[in-house]
Amino acid sequence: MNYRHAFHAGNFADVAKHVALVRILLHLRKKDTPFAVIDSHAGRGIYDLASDAARRTGEAQNGIERLRGLKGPEALERYLALVEESGDRLYPGSPLIAAKMLRPQDRLVAIEKHPEEAATLKQVLAPYRKARAEEGDGYARLAALLPPPERRGLVLMDPPFEAPDEFESAAQAVKGAVRRFATGIFLIWYPVKSAAAARAFCGEVLASGAARALNIEIAVDAAEDRLARAGLLVLNPPFGFDTDMRELLDVITPRLPGGKASLAWLAGKP
Repeated sequence: MNYRHAFHAGNFADVAKHVALVRILLHLRKKDTPFAVIDSHAGRGIYDLASDAARRTGEAQNGIERLRGLKGPEALERYLALVEESGDRLYPGSPLIAAKMLRPQDRLVAIEKHPEEAATLKQVLAPYRKARAEEGDGYARLAALLPPPERRGLVLMDPPFEAPDEFESAAQAVKGAVRRFATGIFLIWYPVKSAAAARAFCGEVLASGAARALNIEIAVDAAEDRLARAGLLVLNPPFGFDTDMRELLDVITPRLPGGKASLAWLAGKP
């Protein structure tokens, strides 16, 4: 299965990931002190839902298209407003969402490995003075970027999971990143094609020694060749994040075909 962003923009997994992202950024904005956001696998920043790639899968129809105009908690309405700002055919990726939520004292570093995607990302982020796009290996760049000078912030990891050993590579990268930035918030997306592989991945990440870890999984009814289940592993989540995400998902999942979600503390339950 190809997990490249363009094929899945605006699907159920994007919805969950981006609502969680907005919720975390709203938390970070509560303090005046600056924060950094590092997006290790940023993609192109914005996606055309009418493109051949998006139409080939049609996944946005069972994701964002079922939520437009929905009312609910602050993070949901802020997320939907950011989507609407992009226009009817366009869907913002994580780096654009983050860039739009930065304050003058905050900054974003968005990294993308594929040259064409990186070139587009640079154009998308050009209007945002405190957002920087880089072409490079997101895993490798984490070593140089962490810890951020701000000493607070978010690391978002959303690999395409195209390589057979992606779970292992991601787990090792997270472990190294947590050692460098133990107080940071980490939001890690992963597909669930095998429950055993997903559990093994979460177990490897927990070996990083993160004091608090929350696992969120969301699932929908989907064709056999389509992604039907995905997870978010959140290390050092903000206070109240679990309660807020339960509330958000309780509003979102009934709108999705066969939608259901689960949350579980893997370490450090409050």
